[in-house]
Parts: sequence; C-alpha cells; structure tokens
Amino acid sequence: MATWYLRVEWHHDFPEEPLELYSEVDAAGYEKRKVQVFRDGRVERADEETETAMTGLSEVPIGSPEEISSEGEFSASAITREEFERMWSQAGRA
Repeated sequence: MATWYLRVEWHHDFPEEPLELYSEVDAAGYEKRKVQVFRDGRVERADEETETAMTGLSEVPIGSPEEISSEGEFSASAITREEFERMWSQAGRA
C-alpha cells in the first residue's frame, strides 16, 4: 500500500487532549505527518523534524481505520490527500 491519509475522531471528555487527528501514513504504517485539532480550537502539527509539546508522530505503526474504530472511543476513516493537505496548511497558519 502506498501513502494513505486518515482522520480520527476521539470521543472523550479530557479538556487537554485533541478531538480530531489527521495523519499521513506511509506504506509501512508509520505516520509521516500529523495534525491535531483541540477542543479550544487550537490546531497543531508535527512531522519527522518538528513536534510540539502535545503533538508528535507515533513511534509504532498505526492500524487501519477499521482497527482503530474497533476500540470504541475512536471513529476513523480514510480521507483524500487533498483533505489532509487542507488541514496541514491550516495548522501551519495557526
């Protein structure tokens, strides 16, 4: 599988944790870039060279949207590259 893109909604009540996560994932399942959207409207991003205190790339391969959604507190779906790039740009302006 080539590079693919993912959106995850995290259903929780933790005020400091993100509600939405967007990831660019390589063929091996590792995140290459990530955007997180927080309850207060803050948008942060990370890539292989830059992270924030709250946003970094996973150190292990992530699962498929079906595997992620099976955990109950998450709703995951594949998205287009364009959708991911729109969020990446938004996070870059934040």
